[in-house]
Amino acid sequence: MKVAVVKYNAGNICSVDYALKRLGVEAVITADKEELQSADKVIFPGVGEAETTMNHLKATGLDELIKDLRQPVLGICLGMQLMCRYSEEGGVDCLNIFDVDVKRFVPQKHEDKVPHMGWNTIGQTNSKLFEGFTEEEFVYFVHSFYVPTCDFTAATTDYIHPFSAALHKDNFYATQFHPEKSGKTGEKILTNFLNLCR
Repeated sequence: MKVAVVKYNAGNICSVDYALKRLGVEAVITADKEELQSADKVIFPGVGEAETTMNHLKATGLDELIKDLRQPVLGICLGMQLMCRYSEEGGVDCLNIFDVDVKRFVPQKHEDKVPHMGWNTIGQTNSKLFEGFTEEEFVYFVHSFYVPTCDFTAATTDYIHPFSAALHKDNFYATQFHPEKSGKTGEKILTNFLNLCR
């Protein structure tokens, strides 16, 4: 199985690569069109700022390439947000794979800290990414922007208010949290993704 990780100006590519290596998978980290199109699975990671990253994707043609992929694709954190329609971070139009906007967290009371950082539970899971889950599991988040619950929501988390912890549409899967930093639960999610059929 060929697994490709999209290479662009994202901050967590190495940690995704290490997590895959722990699962016995040697991924190719690439921005090459043919390599991405021929991969069995594609991971679209991301730590960074939405507007800057979208400008880079557009300048390199990766924006159209990612939208046209037909194999299972997993967006992570900023990767998930960039797969949405629009982000309030920089006021930028994104890939519009998921027809929903990314919002900024607004604290409602003194103890609400932004970014939402650390371990939190995911619930209401309804995607093959979460096959074998029998209860709420803890995963690791770091984000100041969120995707509201919507028709594509595949898991939810509550911080300040409920939001989408994961999304799914056709061959596109995405997590707001970092499976590569989420211990055994994250490994299970990555394994489920790797086991998906085309």
